[in-house]
Amino acid sequence: MEKPLRCKSPGGSPAGIPMGESLSLSNFKPQHLLGLFFLNKDVIDSFRHRNLKLHIINMTKRVLILFSVIFIILTSLNHSVSAQDTLRVNLSQFIDRGLQASGQVAYERRSVDLANNRVGLAQSQRFLPRVDFSSQHGVIPGVVSKDPRNLPPGQFYLDPNLENDWEDWAIFTRAELNAIQPIYSWGAIRSAIDAARSGARAAEFQFDAVKAEAELQLYELYYSYLLAIEISRILDEGDREMNRLERELYRMRDEGDPDIKESDIFKFEIFKSEFQVQRVEVREGMDFIKRIWNYALQAGPDQFYIPEENFLDPVAYQIHEFEYYLQMAINARPELRGVESGIDALRSGLDAARAQQYPLFFLGITGSYANTPNRPRQTNPFIINNTNYASGGVGFGIRQNLNFSGIRNSVDRAEIEYRRINDLHKAVTDGITLEINEKYREAVIAEMRLRQTEEALVIARNWVRNEQLNYDIGFGDVEDLLDSVQKEFELRIQLKQNIFDLNKKIAELYKSGGIPIQKLSIN
Repeated sequence: MEKPLRCKSPGGSPAGIPMGESLSLSNFKPQHLLGLFFLNKDVIDSFRHRNLKLHIINMTKRVLILFSVIFIILTSLNHSVSAQDTLRVNLSQFIDRGLQASGQVAYERRSVDLANNRVGLAQSQRFLPRVDFSSQHGVIPGVVSKDPRNLPPGQFYLDPNLENDWEDWAIFTRAELNAIQPIYSWGAIRSAIDAARSGARAAEFQFDAVKAEAELQLYELYYSYLLAIEISRILDEGDREMNRLERELYRMRDEGDPDIKESDIFKFEIFKSEFQVQRVEVREGMDFIKRIWNYALQAGPDQFYIPEENFLDPVAYQIHEFEYYLQMAINARPELRGVESGIDALRSGLDAARAQQYPLFFLGITGSYANTPNRPRQTNPFIINNTNYASGGVGFGIRQNLNFSGIRNSVDRAEIEYRRINDLHKAVTDGITLEINEKYREAVIAEMRLRQTEEALVIARNWVRNEQLNYDIGFGDVEDLLDSVQKEFELRIQLKQNIFDLNKKIAELYKSGGIPIQKLSIN
């Protein structure tokens, strides 16, 4: 497009050009050249200064507009950042934060705390398991003796006519202390402590089992987000390709191309409708995963978590022989080790139950003190004034439960529980063996399925290129082209789904073998 050349005379109109007209190649005339030739120096200087001034004004306006736009953009960005803080987390961070926010994990952690508390309670039975202290306080009257023998206060007990002095009141105080220290319990206390410690270890292994299950769920949730991102990306690309094919098909139909048939249009419309349904499913699935992510991480109202990665790739792994995972599980599975700790706990409990058949030898300690200022202490050791005295003692005792039938039933019950938990160990081992068999089979199948899908996708892409070339040179068929595009589209989605399944199956195999799934890394 031609840009008009304007030059103004001192009068304000273009030199040699009528008012309202501009100089361009389309309206150029010889007389215009004369007008330009006869411009004097003043006109030229005026023209130069005016153009310079206009140039400065235009540059100033542009700079102001530029700064205004930058300010608006920065303000909107700051507002959006303050409105919602987007945080990227990798797999390890996601699992750690998810475990910290998990109510189930926190519940099992409290079970460990309770088990450790029971250990402390059992240990407290070793030294002074029973210590009692009590005190009484009150206000009581004094005593007055009217015996003619003028008895000293320490012998008031000899006065048969001793009376209360209701005009003399004092504060009464009495304190008593009793304690028992076991000396020999036939190993009952030691066995109880050992049982509590084994129970605490069993609770810790149970916590590890719940934690491992929660880690697997969080692992699957993390890769579900990546899968949704990948499928959304594929659907966006498919949507653009769909629009291109739609324009091409309708153009061919409008031009009366003999290669296009109405059935091809109908098939395309059906495929497009099914495609839109898939888009809605993926969009809703993405929203669902986002909500679950924010809930699992306990995100605040202004926080939004997304994966650090943008692509779903297979994890770095190597499938070993079946015996490798079985041996790892026997040595490391928390469920199995928890049962083993339970066996130790019930064995110690059985020993403690058997010790109840024998007497307990203990040492007793007692002390008592009372003081009331207006009630004198008596000097006769056989006479005790309950309001003013001091006594103490240390003795040896024996305690025996004579309900031998009840003791025998308790021992029988402990033996049954011990045999029962040994059967549980066998059952858990069988279950773990079957689980590893299943997870190993699924992992191998998932690996093979992924390889076959990759090969099928290569074939589908070659098919699409071949159909496009045939169509470009006039030998192709529209139906075959649509079929090839649809198959490639389906295989691309299937490939990402198979990658997700492989990552999940490998993680499940690791978990069943007692291997931490956080050892898996992105390949």
